[in-house]
Amino acid sequence: MNAIISASELAAALQTDRPPVLLDVRWQLSTAAANGEPPFDGRAAYAAGHLPGAVFVDLDRELASAPGSRGRHPLPDLAVFGAAMRRAGVSAGTPVVVYDGGIGWAAARAWWLLRWTGHPDVRVLDGGLSAWQGPLETAVPEPAEGDFVPEPGDTGVLDADGAADLARTGVLLDARAGERYRGEVEPIDPVGGHIPGALSAPTSDNVGADGRFRPADELRARFGELGVTPGAPVGVYCGSGVSAAHEVLALAVAGIPAALYVGSWSEWSSDSDRPVAVGPDPR
Repeated sequence: MNAIISASELAAALQTDRPPVLLDVRWQLSTAAANGEPPFDGRAAYAAGHLPGAVFVDLDRELASAPGSRGRHPLPDLAVFGAAMRRAGVSAGTPVVVYDGGIGWAAARAWWLLRWTGHPDVRVLDGGLSAWQGPLETAVPEPAEGDFVPEPGDTGVLDADGAADLARTGVLLDARAGERYRGEVEPIDPVGGHIPGALSAPTSDNVGADGRFRPADELRARFGELGVTPGAPVGVYCGSGVSAAHEVLALAVAGIPAALYVGSWSEWSSDSDRPVAVGPDPR
């Protein structure tokens, strides 16, 4: 099954006798607080207009635990995550489509969590809300309680030691902007740079000018140029495990399985004993 769905495909699916549950996960990475500005309010954006029947999911509170030593967006408490999914009407046998404002990072985080915890049928709206051509609504739906119970998988997630090992033995991709990878700037975390051996692979290269994913063959070529070969173990990290989920999604579109280092750079850089590399050379 394709990991993404187009707006036209979604419109058709919503007219069937088995329509997908829609999750609205609008969220933005922001440094506004440091500048004395109010942060982006995804719930307010949802209230102003969302896909008909969609339920809002809070990334910071329901798709992650509180920030701490494990990073800015560590894995959520599974009881909290499961309750949020059931509240939204998610059941094990019901298809799910997730969307955000367009960049795709937050939607990919929800997609990854649902897939990692055992949901068999979840896709991301390619291009997000901006790709949707149908009507929006402001009414807050009250779906019937779902029955989904998250069961974490045995694979697909990395800790700091696993990420360091993969950088040596496989392919570890850094999904952040190139200047953060190189250590030229670091607007959020304690120090700039990257995990030694990791390769720079910004998420911006996953999509075209319209914000939609590049075709699968183009993505395979892109990752092939980074050394991703058939059978090679692949992992991805970013700042806090959100945009890296978008990279894992792009890899899935290309037919390449990959693990996510959820703690990512926000966890790695919090420990001064962990090595930090700077510059364009992954070595």
